[in-house]
Amino acid sequence: MRLARLARLCYRRRRLTVAAWILGAVAALVLGFGFAADPLNDFSGGGSGSAKASDLLDDHFPEQSGDSITLAVRADAGVRSPEVRPRVEQAIERLRKTPHVSSVTSPYEVPGQISKDGRTAFATGGLDIIADDMPLTDVQDLIDDVRADSGPVRLELNGAAVDRAETPGGGPAEGIGVLAAVVILLFAFGSVLAMGLPIGTALLAIGSGLGLIALLGHVLPAPAFSPIVAGLIGLGVGIDYALFIVTRYREELHAGGDPEEATVTAITTAGRAVLFAGTTVVIALMGLFVMQQKLLNGVAVAAGLTVLMTMLAAVTLLPALLGFAGRAIDRLRVPGLGRARRPLAERWARVVQRHPVLAGLAAAAVLLVLAAPALSMRLSLPDSSTQPHDTSGYASSQILAEGFGPGTAAPLVIVAQGGDARAVADAVRATPGIAAVQPPRTSRDGAASVTIAFPATGAQDKATPKLVHTLRDEVIPRATAGTGVTAYVGGPNAAAIDFADDVRTRLPWLIAVVVGLSLLLLVALVRSVTVALQAALMNLLSIAAAYGVLTAVVQWGWAGRALGFPTDMPVTVWVPLMMFPILFGLSMDYEVFLVSRIREVYERGVPTREAVAQGLARTARVITAAAAIMVMVFLSVLLGADVAVKQIGLGLGVAILIDATIVRMVLVPALMELFGEANWWLPGPLARILPSHREDERPRPGVPVA
Repeated sequence: MRLARLARLCYRRRRLTVAAWILGAVAALVLGFGFAADPLNDFSGGGSGSAKASDLLDDHFPEQSGDSITLAVRADAGVRSPEVRPRVEQAIERLRKTPHVSSVTSPYEVPGQISKDGRTAFATGGLDIIADDMPLTDVQDLIDDVRADSGPVRLELNGAAVDRAETPGGGPAEGIGVLAAVVILLFAFGSVLAMGLPIGTALLAIGSGLGLIALLGHVLPAPAFSPIVAGLIGLGVGIDYALFIVTRYREELHAGGDPEEATVTAITTAGRAVLFAGTTVVIALMGLFVMQQKLLNGVAVAAGLTVLMTMLAAVTLLPALLGFAGRAIDRLRVPGLGRARRPLAERWARVVQRHPVLAGLAAAAVLLVLAAPALSMRLSLPDSSTQPHDTSGYASSQILAEGFGPGTAAPLVIVAQGGDARAVADAVRATPGIAAVQPPRTSRDGAASVTIAFPATGAQDKATPKLVHTLRDEVIPRATAGTGVTAYVGGPNAAAIDFADDVRTRLPWLIAVVVGLSLLLLVALVRSVTVALQAALMNLLSIAAAYGVLTAVVQWGWAGRALGFPTDMPVTVWVPLMMFPILFGLSMDYEVFLVSRIREVYERGVPTREAVAQGLARTARVITAAAAIMVMVFLSVLLGADVAVKQIGLGLGVAILIDATIVRMVLVPALMELFGEANWWLPGPLARILPSHREDERPRPGVPVA
C-alpha cells in the first residue's frame, strides 16, 4: 500500500523528514509574515443594492468612498456653551489632523448634527481608505487624546476603525488552547513524550499553514478573521489527527509489535482514517464557494490549506518523530495518569445496545430541544452598540442613541443618478421608521447625489431590515417612476442586511453540496451506504443543536454575560455560514475514526453487535480526549474581545461537545444496534467500483450486498 511505503520512507529517513519540515515551516513563516497581504473585510460584493451604491460612491464621490470615524459629544451645559465649544472644536481639529482623515463635518457648520435639546452633537470624519487599512496606532492615539481631560464635555469615538483598534481579533486563544491540549494529552497518555508528539506535529503544520495563508492573500483576499479561524481549526484537527495515530502506535507496541511495524500499522489504519477525515473537512470548507462571495472563498481556502498541512504532517512528520521515540514513547510518565478505562466504555455500549430505541429517542429529543431556538435566529454584523461596554465605540453609540435615536449610528446611504434626487429624499423622509434625512448632496461632476437617512431603530433591531426592504421595494420605485432617476440604498448597515439575505438564500445549496460530497467520501471509506446516511443525519442534528445553543446565548442572552458577550445581539452573519462546513467536516472526523475501527473489527469475523461494542471501547478514550482538546481550543476565544470570533468559538465548542457525547456515545451505538447487519449494506455496482482497503478482503457471508 502507498501509505505503508510512505510511512516506512519517513520512518527510515526521519532526520531528513524532520529537517525538511522545520526548514519549510521557518521559510513559510518568514516569507508569509514578511510579505503578508492586507486583510479585506468588504462583504458587499455582487449585484446587491448596497454593492451598486458603493460603486456609484467610488465613481462620483471618491472623497467619501472610504469608511468614517464619528466623534460623539455630550455636554449637560449644552454643546454651544462657551465652556464646551472650545473643547469640542479642539477635538474636531484633532480628528481633522489624524492621518487618512480627508474631511470633517462640524456640528457647528452642518445642520442636523446637534440634538434638539442642544446637549448632544456629532462630527463625522471621512477616511480616504477603508478601516482595515487604517493604522491602529493612529486610531488608538486619537482615542486616547479625545477621551483625556475632556472637562465639562464627554467625547467618544466610533466607527469600524475604532472598533478594530479597541477589540482586535486576536488574543490568548491559541496559547490557552495549546496549554489545555497539553493537560488533556497528559491525562490521556500519562507520558510527557507521548503528549509532546501531537503538540509538536500540530504546531509545525499550523505554522507552515499560517505562513502560506499570509502569502495567499495576495491572490485570494480574505477578511481579518481568516487566520484566527484557520488557526483554531488547525490546532484542533492537527492535535486530534496526531493523537489518533499515536494512540494506535502505542496499542501496537503494547501488543508486542516492532516500532517500525507499529508505525506502518498506525499510518495505514488511523492514518488512512485521518486522510479521509481531513479530506472531508477540506471538501466541506470548499462548499463555501457556493456562496459566491469572494472573501468567503478566501476563508475557505485559508482554513482548508491549514487542514491540508495538518494531514500532511500527520502522515509524514509524525512517522519520523515516532522513529525517534521508538519504544521510549511511554517514558517520562506522570504517576496516576494514562490508565485505560476501556471496560467502562464497553459496558456503556452494551447498556445502549440493550435499550436502543429508548436511547435513540432520548438522544434525538435532547438534540431537537437544543436546536429549537435556532428557528428564531436573526443575522446581522456587529457594530459599536455590541462592543464591550468599556470601549469608546460603545459609549459613543449610547450618546448618539440618547441624543438622536438609535439609528444615528446606522445611517442608510442613498445614492442616486440620472436626475434630481430631492423627490427621493422627500419620499424617504415621509416613510414610517425614518427618524431624519439630510438634504441631498450633489457630486462634483453633477452626475450623482447622495442622501443620508437615519432609521428610528438601530442596526441590530429586527425592524431595520424591514425598513430597508420597504425603501427598496416600495418607496424608492414610486418616487423615481417616470423620472429617469435610479437610486440605491447602501452603506454598512444595508450591506450587512444584503449579506444576511444572501446567506439565507444560498445556505440550502451549501448544505446540499457539503452533505452530498461528504456522503460519497464516507461511503468510499466504510463501504456502507447505511452508515454514511446515519452519519449525515446525526451530523445535521448536532449542528442544528449548536445553532440553537448559539442563538439562546447570543441573541436571547441566556448566560451571555457570563460567557463574555456584552449585550444581546443577533448572530453574526458569517458565523452560522462558517460553522456548517467546519462542523460537518469535524463531526466526520469522529465518525470516521469510530466507524472505521468498528469496520476493522467486523472484517475479522466479529458480529456487528460485538464489533460496535469493541470499536466504541477502543476509541472512546481517544475520541473523548480529542473532543476535549477541540472544545477547549474553541472555547478559549471567549477570553478575547471580538464578539464575532467569540460566537464562532462558542458554536464550534458546543457542537463538538454534543457530537462526542450524545451522538458518538449514544446515537451511533443505538442506530447500529437497530440496523444490525443492514449497517453494511452496499449496492452491488458500488461494491465493484469502490476500492477495497484490505488486499485480502472478500465478501463476508450474510453481508447484504444488493
